[in-house]
Amino acid sequence: MNPSKFQASTSGKIVRLPQGCWAFLPAPLPPALALSPALVSALSAADRALGELRGLGGALANPHLLIRPLARREAVLSSRIEGTRASLDDLLAYEAAQLSTLEPASDVREVYNYVRALEYGLERINALPVSLRLIRELHARLMEGARGETWTPGDFRRSQNWIGPAGSTLETAPYVPPPVDDMLAALGDLEHFIHAPSDLPPLIRLGLIHYQFESIHPFLDGNGRVGRLLMALLLSAWQLLPQPLLYLSAYFESNRRAYYDLLLAVSQRAAWEEWLLYFLQGVEQQSLDAVDRVSRLQALRAQYQARFQIRRASTRLLGAVDLLFARPVLTARQVEAALEINFPAAQRLIDQFVQAGLLREITGGKRNRIYRADEILTIIQDQ
Repeated sequence: MNPSKFQASTSGKIVRLPQGCWAFLPAPLPPALALSPALVSALSAADRALGELRGLGGALANPHLLIRPLARREAVLSSRIEGTRASLDDLLAYEAAQLSTLEPASDVREVYNYVRALEYGLERINALPVSLRLIRELHARLMEGARGETWTPGDFRRSQNWIGPAGSTLETAPYVPPPVDDMLAALGDLEHFIHAPSDLPPLIRLGLIHYQFESIHPFLDGNGRVGRLLMALLLSAWQLLPQPLLYLSAYFESNRRAYYDLLLAVSQRAAWEEWLLYFLQGVEQQSLDAVDRVSRLQALRAQYQARFQIRRASTRLLGAVDLLFARPVLTARQVEAALEINFPAAQRLIDQFVQAGLLREITGGKRNRIYRADEILTIIQDQ
């Protein structure tokens, strides 16, 4: 790390490591931050868009039908930022096959672990505040059985790490996080900031927290994914959304170079406004994107229900329609379990959906067949 690039920054300080090279120690939050007209305008736009999503989320009759596939899209995109190649189809097929078809240390397993960590965290915050303990628990689930399993899952690092392109060393990496003792103190300060009363707008606080966590980089692997999980949990814990419908990984993934450059710019030259403008634009864009996707999924669900209600469909069949939205890639066994019916009845429901064009068989086998709801997944995956 080149110390000359960090010496003008007020967002932290450089410290010399025992190896003779340098690391960056971020200053405790909050920074001295002036809300410029541009920042106020961006905050207002983000708040409006988030408010629209909040209203839509509060009006959902069966929010779990839509939350489940959107959370899986987030898992795929957040993991893709870290270099995985698994698609949403891969993940859903993996789950439909009851997790038995792939090697443990695979891209799909890493994405699936993200889903597990997210669902665990959203449930856990009902009993445990967002804290260092919860962050470690998230990390443990994220790394379990995956390629990062050797990197002390659930434990903050006990050695120095660095951030840079492949082949970087401690001396050549563009960014080196704080050494372990300073890291632990910085994490304590971050936990205090998360819970301390603040006059800062919540979305500004969220942007500050995301930068701070990434700059501390407390794990040997998985920091980016944990940092993005933390945002989703705080949106729920702070009751900014009634349902977990906003995820920023799609925005970060499509603007990946700017994402990394602006995080580094805060450390190097205290470019808080540039980072926050980028972050708030992401909140606005992804809130409106979620409103659009949820609205389209609701309209498609109503269309499907109307098609079968005309035929005087049974309550069971309409329940199966809802199941398609929660599990747009599924098997007859999953229909059997979800609707508490026998296997032949479940297969008959699936056959009706295939005939109606709602499902398509994608495995080509006579046994253990998997089916895909193309129209639903088009809305979820649409860029």
